[in-house]
Amino acid sequence: MIEFIIDLIRHIIKGNKMYYLWLSILGFFIAMGAIAYFGQVDNGLIVTNMRDQVSWGFYISNFTFFVGVAAAAVMLVIPSYIYNFKPIKEIVLFGEMMAVMAVTMCILFVVCDMGKPLYAWHIMLHPNFPASLLVWDVIVLNGYLIINLSAVTYVLYRAAHGKEYKMSIMWPIVLLSIPWAFSIHTVTAFLYNGLSSRPFWNASIVAPRFIASALCSGPALMILVFQIARKVSEVEISNEAIQKIAELIAYAMGFNLFLYAAEIFKEFYSQSIHLAPMDYLFFGLEKGGVHHNVLVPFTWIALFCNLTAFIMFLNSKMRNKFFSLNVACVLILIGVYIEKGMGLIVPGFIPDTLGEIYDYLPSATELLVTAGIWAIGALIYTLMIKTAIPIYKGELSLIPKGQRRKVPVHH
Repeated sequence: MIEFIIDLIRHIIKGNKMYYLWLSILGFFIAMGAIAYFGQVDNGLIVTNMRDQVSWGFYISNFTFFVGVAAAAVMLVIPSYIYNFKPIKEIVLFGEMMAVMAVTMCILFVVCDMGKPLYAWHIMLHPNFPASLLVWDVIVLNGYLIINLSAVTYVLYRAAHGKEYKMSIMWPIVLLSIPWAFSIHTVTAFLYNGLSSRPFWNASIVAPRFIASALCSGPALMILVFQIARKVSEVEISNEAIQKIAELIAYAMGFNLFLYAAEIFKEFYSQSIHLAPMDYLFFGLEKGGVHHNVLVPFTWIALFCNLTAFIMFLNSKMRNKFFSLNVACVLILIGVYIEKGMGLIVPGFIPDTLGEIYDYLPSATELLVTAGIWAIGALIYTLMIKTAIPIYKGELSLIPKGQRRKVPVHH
């Protein structure tokens, strides 16, 4: 074990110039984010642009987006373990690693939004379970993190011994992870639509919309990351696996747009007083001679990106060409990131209970802290891949060196 840990450290610190440049860039953003965060802890949330009128902002927007990225690992788990689809079975581990990364980032965003980390103790000391949906969210997120960490650790542990994993052990983990993946985004949606005083969120369609958009953005990010991983390393990811993921995205994107259109129709056709948040999102609101429309450009950009990406994914020729596929994936990420982030969180507070309209955009502190958390997530995923690949190749092993040739490593 000591030799294994020493070899592991050697593999992590060993790399070419691009690898060291990548780590330096991530280290820079992590340092900047840490400085900004300690400034926030020292001065309070006043350094952010969140106020009483809009008390959830950029942190919770990112949290909501990455819950979807984490849940999307189920797109690989089902075809891999349930249907035994070999091309995806080869890469399901990397999807589970992405879930670990995404849930870790979610937890960090929530901690930053609290203002002071010690506030988390309040949930531990006075959980108010099962009435509190926030406690449910803490349970499902940490549970999902443990499930995926267990799967990744077990598979790599077996590979380090030159053996394949046993399905008798993996089946309980798989069968638990599938409903749990849907539960983390469902409970997150319930945090919003359970608030009856916020009509923009108080709709039963929020939960299915969350699931549908998660099955678009998460796999789109996986496609981009997988292509980068196989270019900069020796990891084997087949084109067939990527094309199958792209096909699944096309179905999910169509369902997501349908649900979004149903919500837009309900709001604008009814013309009720509850139209104000959606009106603010798409066209802006007039108040005291001032036209409040800071989110309007973002909303239309998101809609354009989602529609364009959906058309590109429907076209099998464009979907099978990597350039157009990558463009479509980037468009989905932009569209869903805006739609489920600022386009979901901020309008729920506008107008507030007193009829005030507060135009929220993130401050420099929020942007720097967010960039730091993104960098932490990228670093976690980089190190996990850097660890997994040599284990699969047999370069890192728990088998004594004199016996390694006698036990073949199955990929």
